Amino acid sequence: MTQITIQVEGMMCPMCEAHVNDAIRDRFAVEKVTSSHKKKETVILAETPLDDDALRATITAMGYTVGSITREPYEKKGFFARFSK
Repeated sequence: MTQITIQVEGMMCPMCEAHVNDAIRDRFAVEKVTSSHKKKETVILAETPLDDDALRATITAMGYTVGSITREPYEKKGFFARFSK
């Protein structure tokens, strides 16, 4: 699984976050998507690779400005994760 972090400028409230989340869910097959207008970012968890240009186009079409897009492997962290090693 991959965690994709997108810097998004222009989100002003929780409703903006919801609109970005809904647009991502509608366009891409994702496990989870969360946005924060305070952190100015959207974090996506996906099993399959997502196209950066398509992500940019989806968010830009809503009137927001997309900055950097970073990817890193995601490993689920739970309470018992520290004991499994």
